Amino acid sequence: MTALVEVRDLVKHFPIRKGIIFQKQVGAVQAVDGVSFDINEGETLGLVGESGCGKSTTARLVTRLLEPTSGSIIYKGLDIAHANRRRLLPLRREMQMVFQDPYSSLNPRKTVGTIIGEPFEIHGIEHDKTKRRRLVQDLMEQVGLNPEHYNRLPYEFSGGQRQRIGVARAIALKPKLIVADEPVSALDVSIQAQILNLLRDLQRELGLTIVFIAHDLSVVRHMCDRIAVMYLGKIVELADSQQLYDHPRHPYSGALLSAVPVPDPRLAREKQRQVLTGDVPSPTNPPSACRFHTRCPKYVAGHCDVEEPLLETKQGGNVVACHYPLTDDEIAARVPTAAA
Repeated sequence: MTALVEVRDLVKHFPIRKGIIFQKQVGAVQAVDGVSFDINEGETLGLVGESGCGKSTTARLVTRLLEPTSGSIIYKGLDIAHANRRRLLPLRREMQMVFQDPYSSLNPRKTVGTIIGEPFEIHGIEHDKTKRRRLVQDLMEQVGLNPEHYNRLPYEFSGGQRQRIGVARAIALKPKLIVADEPVSALDVSIQAQILNLLRDLQRELGLTIVFIAHDLSVVRHMCDRIAVMYLGKIVELADSQQLYDHPRHPYSGALLSAVPVPDPRLAREKQRQVLTGDVPSPTNPPSACRFHTRCPKYVAGHCDVEEPLLETKQGGNVVACHYPLTDDEIAARVPTAAA
């Protein structure tokens, strides 16, 4: 497959400063620290992990809403990691975001028609107001909204409808890449499926490439072709969706999947829940070497806390950063479907 985006050694540290007049940097939040992955054309790549692991920061770096501290972001052969605003403007048409909160991501003082039509105005597309209105109403119909509600304000819509407005705005300029940052986490379960199916339908119709961020592993499995598991600013495992769910190799991935409810009562009884001990360490002072070693059930002193594991291809094709990946027996205990 052809890579649309190639991310290499991506780093984003947010400085911590002290002082009112003469500010002095006293540390940094290591939000993303050496992340590398490819996003292939037409696929859906999932980013999963606990809150604070760097998923959303990674998304904002890829779309250049944030400038990285270091590393490269190659989009269609062009490194945009440190591109200025002028160079980025034409690329904005091809890279769009759908945000998590449909309530705060829309301007409450603007009508829905104005919100969805904003990309046309920013990029100087279709100045004729009548034609622009027709384009916006076509977009509204495409995402399942009533075109007659063009002049309504956001507060007149439900949460699911507001997220559809956000999706319509994102696809207005026919982008190549959509980054969906937990787009259904603020919605009722019954509405989540509708938005997910909408995104999948639009992907097929428009040939979209999607980066899908979520903490709900069931949602990610439904949406994604490949999944990257993040922990404390680093990717610890990357694999095809089915392979990751049936045969996770990193202990952190296995712990996450052991917490997923199993619909089959027999399999649920057989499954061993892997409860992680301790809290997630602070990103201002992460553990040495393997960042997961302070909570890992397979921790080996003098190795895991001294030598940082590199991402390497393990059994089954999983790319894993772990000195002691899960064995088949350990996987079967945590994920009964692997042995079924």
